[in-house]
Amino acid sequence: MSEALQKKRKSQISDEERVRDFQRKLYRKAKLEEVYKFYVLYDKIRLPYVLREAYKRCKQNGGSPGVDGVDFTGIEAKGVSKFLEDIRRELETKTYQPDMVRRVYIPKANGKQRPLGIPTIKDRVVQTACKMIIEPIFEADFQDTSYGFRPKKSAAQAVGEIKKNLKEGKDTVYDADLSSYFDTIPHDRLMKVLALRVADRKVLHLIKMWLKAPIKDDDGSVSGGKKNKRGTPQGGVISPLLANVYLNILDRAVNREDGIYRRYGVKIVRYADDFVLMGKCIPYSVLKYTQGLLDKLGLRINNDKSRKVRARIELFDFLGFTFRHDRDKFGRPFKYWNVVPSRKSESRLVDTIRTYLNTHKTTNSRWLCRNLNIKIGGWFRYFTIAGVSYPSVAAYRVEEYLSYKLHKQYKQKSQRKSRLCNQGVYKTLVENYGLEKITNWPKMMAPVNA
Repeated sequence: MSEALQKKRKSQISDEERVRDFQRKLYRKAKLEEVYKFYVLYDKIRLPYVLREAYKRCKQNGGSPGVDGVDFTGIEAKGVSKFLEDIRRELETKTYQPDMVRRVYIPKANGKQRPLGIPTIKDRVVQTACKMIIEPIFEADFQDTSYGFRPKKSAAQAVGEIKKNLKEGKDTVYDADLSSYFDTIPHDRLMKVLALRVADRKVLHLIKMWLKAPIKDDDGSVSGGKKNKRGTPQGGVISPLLANVYLNILDRAVNREDGIYRRYGVKIVRYADDFVLMGKCIPYSVLKYTQGLLDKLGLRINNDKSRKVRARIELFDFLGFTFRHDRDKFGRPFKYWNVVPSRKSESRLVDTIRTYLNTHKTTNSRWLCRNLNIKIGGWFRYFTIAGVSYPSVAAYRVEEYLSYKLHKQYKQKSQRKSRLCNQGVYKTLVENYGLEKITNWPKMMAPVNA
């Protein structure tokens, strides 16, 4: 084939297809040779089509500007091509330096705040490009029992695997909670684990710079920097991959053929830093071994939040779901494994509805219904898993609350009662304004997750 024809064919292939093709090659190589080290990767990160695809993915994910205040609108006003060419040149001349990470705080369900690191868009693009190149290598090593932040893996699959294990009699569960995992990953040990597969020093240097990037709060205070020896900011594009790479050590230990876990038939289901150990019995020696392994990794178990339960007697929560052994609802003499949204998750949805309605009291009814559908539908899309979880009881409770809240709000819209109050606000909004009936959501969502 002539060189001109080859160039023409390449020009007809999208950036995404070219990236996926290269990723497949890396994955196959890593899968075939378990100890193979990849030496030449840095030059792939700065390829124009890789950077273009990285920018496209960053824009799709959206997000706030970093410390430089630059957003996607500003970049596109000056020209995306120039923006990416400047990045490519910095990578080529090795003058690229990451900016400080902007730290914001988001509220947690327990009233505390979770720190979230927001890199600049420029750094997000470079991190995405790096992630696209090295992720297939580590994907070849990851265990099937890890579900968080991975291609073609989901929380729904993790929940389904837990229910499967429970049905198989593995009803002794150790529900583990790691203390501030993302903030405590030791840099030196993480870099050693990465170097087992990635031997390109330029790529490792890039990752080390991101780990050492100073963190700036909105009040102007700065922390971290070169002296920082632990943690990878939550919010960084590459942070979830690094977190999975490090905890893959635990996954491999549990799944090892000649290990203590296999001896007692113990399995693991992990989603990022949340994991459960499951077995017909989990002796103290297994828990002690787990504690010792995590100590070697420089990680800490939160003993106040971690516990061993007999799931046939006690319920437990994981990823927002509650797992419990319920009596048959038709009165038959047996029990079944029921998976439902936890009451805490349900309360969060109610709080979301309450906050939204309290802050949009003068909103047009049709617009209000459209936005309520988005918020409520997203919740049911997560919690409805075909053959695993069907949140019908939660739907009735949420519907009851929304009906009450809407009636109260429309009654207060003016000094005289809103016409909708006399007609039944919730029923009228469903029939005439496009509000989706809440008890219909589980039925609509089940086929999507089939």
